[in-house]
Amino acid sequence: MKTNFKQIKEKVIESILMLSSAATSITVILIVFFLFIEGAGVFTKKPIDKGFLLAVNESNPVGKLEPSQIKDIFDQKITNWKELGGKDEPIVLFRTGDITDYYTEEELGENFVNFPDKINELMAKTPGIIAFFSDKYVNKEFKGKEVDINKITVYKFLSGEEWFPTAEPVAQMGVKPLIYGTLWVSLGAILLALPIALAAAIYLSEIAKKRTRNLLKPLIELLAGIPSVVYGFFGLVVIVPLIQSLFGLPVGETALAGSVVLAIMALPTIITISEDAMRNTPRAMKEASLALGASHWQTIYKVVIPYSASGITAGAILGIGRAIGETMAVLMVTGNAAVIPHSFLAPIRTIPATIAAELGEAPNGGLHYEALFALGCILFIITFGINMLVELVTNRNSHKKH
Repeated sequence: MKTNFKQIKEKVIESILMLSSAATSITVILIVFFLFIEGAGVFTKKPIDKGFLLAVNESNPVGKLEPSQIKDIFDQKITNWKELGGKDEPIVLFRTGDITDYYTEEELGENFVNFPDKINELMAKTPGIIAFFSDKYVNKEFKGKEVDINKITVYKFLSGEEWFPTAEPVAQMGVKPLIYGTLWVSLGAILLALPIALAAAIYLSEIAKKRTRNLLKPLIELLAGIPSVVYGFFGLVVIVPLIQSLFGLPVGETALAGSVVLAIMALPTIITISEDAMRNTPRAMKEASLALGASHWQTIYKVVIPYSASGITAGAILGIGRAIGETMAVLMVTGNAAVIPHSFLAPIRTIPATIAAELGEAPNGGLHYEALFALGCILFIITFGINMLVELVTNRNSHKKH
């Protein structure tokens, strides 16, 4: 009887554990699925606000434009239709608010009741016009021709160099500066953190006395528990002014400031994993090296570090993953300029910081909202690739040891 009860108890526990594992796995899959479904929506829409249109004169041969071309037109970098394959005519820009430049308030009527007729008239008599206005002002006898705006493609999204998701008349959805900014600040962080972390790990595992190690190890691990916003405040108050005065910059919010803060945040991860890997070096290997006449430092360099290379590499890669996914600290110290970085002393903007800064302002279900989810997909792919790299490095080195 007791045996049957014990077996039933074990089965129930196994079932609970299995359900818990299955529920966790399904939840993760659903989150990723939702992320990619929302993110994919940006490639099904035109980069113009819903309820608005862009129109030209009916006789204008230009009927299709890229978002970048429309931006250049409204920035007046392109001023003649000839530059776009059309007639040799100057481009006349029109936005809704410009209607009073052409008609008096009496002609427009009370509450702009005559606006549709007047915009129709204006479109007909101005050959070089390009007009951006609400589609509620389009009447049945509309004399203009709606411009066909190309949808955002994956290639254009990834290779575009301008990120202005709220720009009018057409949003600019180029994430190249954000990807570069994320990788740039993460590269700087790992270049700063790795030598310091490696030195600390060697000291803790091979040189420090047990009492010193027992004191320092918890303190280092405590760094991982400090909220990122605290690191951000530290960077803003200490590191940013220091960089500004040291390099004589107009502002200290730069990629270097972000790299320094992220390097400090990545240190606990790299030190802990590297130190554990070094302490797992077989005692027999160290003793054999010393018996052959090698010094303590030669043993560390020739035996301990090569043996624990996979753990050190895994720690470094996980440190990069920690840096890539960081939001608040980076948001506070990097200047948030969506430009392609050419120096560590220039402001940058990262993908996580962009999502954190803009998601609250993006209308639910809109183009901007879906573009931010697409950024989340890119960040997921980068971090997933980093985790796979850790697995690959760890497994390959473990097979070599066996």
